[in-house]
Amino acid sequence: MMEWVTPRLRLDALRKEDAAALFGYRSDPAVSRYQGWKPASIADAARFIEAQRHVVPDTLHTWWQRAIRLRDSRELIGDFGLHFSDAVTVELGISLAPAHQRRGYARETLEVVLDFVFGGLHKQRVIARVAPRNFMCMRLLEGLGMHRRDGQGEDVLFELPAREWLAPADEAGRG
Repeated sequence: MMEWVTPRLRLDALRKEDAAALFGYRSDPAVSRYQGWKPASIADAARFIEAQRHVVPDTLHTWWQRAIRLRDSRELIGDFGLHFSDAVTVELGISLAPAHQRRGYARETLEVVLDFVFGGLHKQRVIARVAPRNFMCMRLLEGLGMHRRDGQGEDVLFELPAREWLAPADEAGRG
């Protein structure tokens, strides 16, 4: 079981007891308007969690979804997903409950996720598709060093090559 612990968070598997919390924030209009999946009910969220039990990271054409929890209380406050679109590219997505936004949790999560994708899985590129009105997310991705590209359809595309993330902090401008 893959699990990461940061100073404030615990990133691990979604559990069946998370269904109500997952439904709560994923069905909130402030979150769902920017997401590709919105659960119709707590039961729908539970089915999603159950299906994720069998997903293995780095399996082509799958989304691998993980929980974002407060480190000490283990309260579910969000989730992130990795889509293994081809052998070298990973698409990422992240959702946080509105009460936990604007606290740096998304950045703390994505720094660990990018280290895993580039350092652990040895992928060459990460992309993210963002709704054009999701200004907070665009600012977050730019702050992580991702580059804005021409949009695909209605979304704005962001991209980060591995060589930039893995470069020493002073070279990458993250220092």
